[in-house]
Amino acid sequence: MKPVERSEILDYQTYEDRREAFRREVMAAKTRRRIHAGECLTCLFENRLTIRYQVQEIMRAERIARERDILHELDTYNALLGAEGELGCTLLIEIDDPQERAVRLREWYRLPEHLYARMEDGRKIRPLFDEAQRGTDRVSSVQYLKFPVRGETPIAIGADHPSLTAETLLTIDQRAALREDLAPEHIARQ
Repeated sequence: MKPVERSEILDYQTYEDRREAFRREVMAAKTRRRIHAGECLTCLFENRLTIRYQVQEIMRAERIARERDILHELDTYNALLGAEGELGCTLLIEIDDPQERAVRLREWYRLPEHLYARMEDGRKIRPLFDEAQRGTDRVSSVQYLKFPVRGETPIAIGADHPSLTAETLLTIDQRAALREDLAPEHIARQ
């Protein structure tokens, strides 16, 4: 997916003036791209709009104005986008109880290898992930994944870890959103 360019980023003061309308647009886009698998896994598929929002929000919160710092944020967040034919995803492992969360994150150390996007023909596409998202004995509760789906839209998202199995079929609207993100004409236009 084409990265967000510097020319698309507003200074934080101008952004503040336009924030509410932009935020509504982004929240609607995120709703279509948020997929819950089981009780505690949430996948948020990223696109140029959601990444632009993340950059604008961090600039606003931290009052970032230096060009090098803006470029750093752009590089950091653009890395979450999938390359051509890939879907970039932020996975949240959501467990409210701190003690249970600590136990599960250790137990699910190998969870990234057990996540998948199921395709229409039944294939399970495993995500690419950064090993740095794991400590020596536990997985991070936030994972940045890329599903190399080769431009095809998945029909389900799931996990087949021995102690965590879940699968969620994507709605028609969710599939349409991911299909839009994979479309070359959409990537160039957005």
